[in-house]
Amino acid sequence: MRILVTGGAGFIGSHVAEAYRAAGHHVAVVDIVTGEDRTPPGVRCHRVDIAGDGLAAVFEEERPDVVSHHAAQANVRRSLADPAGDAVTNVLGTLRVLDLAHRHGAGQVIFSSTAGALYGEPRTVPVREDDPILPTSPYGLHKYLGEQYMAYYRRMHGLNTTVLRYGNVYGPRQDPSTEAGVVAIFTQAMLGGRRPVIFGDGTQVRDFVYVGDVADANLHVLGRSLPEPMHVGSGVGTSVNEIADRLRALTGTDAAPEHGPAIPGEVHRIYLDVNRIRDVLGWQPRVSLEEGLRRTVEWFSRRAE
Repeated sequence: MRILVTGGAGFIGSHVAEAYRAAGHHVAVVDIVTGEDRTPPGVRCHRVDIAGDGLAAVFEEERPDVVSHHAAQANVRRSLADPAGDAVTNVLGTLRVLDLAHRHGAGQVIFSSTAGALYGEPRTVPVREDDPILPTSPYGLHKYLGEQYMAYYRRMHGLNTTVLRYGNVYGPRQDPSTEAGVVAIFTQAMLGGRRPVIFGDGTQVRDFVYVGDVADANLHVLGRSLPEPMHVGSGVGTSVNEIADRLRALTGTDAAPEHGPAIPGEVHRIYLDVNRIRDVLGWQPRVSLEEGLRRTVEWFSRRAE
């Protein structure tokens, strides 16, 4: 198939584009490339803003069968500081992608949504896909609006739309300076001989899922009609303190983390029920946290060298 990956020069999108290409599909990427260009070798990158007028020409040229929509403003704190700017990319950009996909006859649009920022502080864990949606940040709200636009285009135009709600994705190629990823931030600090900062007491619990498993989930949904959103996570809760301890062992550092003030409005405890995607698609994470962290530290170590 011809697949267009928005945000394909970024962390998650580049892994997804790489997986599609390895599976034999024709892949192109559209990304404004604000940091390092992580577009996979041999894949064309259109340097276009999804919220701008130039996106129409990309669709006209590529004529994708599938659009894998990963372009986003992904920093929750930035969304709190500039909610209107967040909406330009995460709401208007998503709407433009959907509209162009519909107008150019794409057969499927896959949307990378969030699980960690949708539910607020959940009453029970693991969180299920049909639990109440109570976002505590513009980022979470705008991702949910993106999901609603996906449902609208499915309902009104018959577009095959797929929503994947990711846990806390980590792994090689994550940029600690521009993307909110505690594993990447901690790893870079420890390898550089610095003490990482934990905001709050570190007992916050998250669902950490390896980026290669996320890419594999994107392969599983190709060509499938999946009207309900699906979690992509490990199904296991891990505290920030445990992540720091594991990374200290892997990096060989003696530097203990510092603690800063807790972030207002941050969810304290969340991890995901992944039964739906397992039952419907047969997908489940294959990379353990220990193995995923080891691969991540090795990648950052090679990069530092």
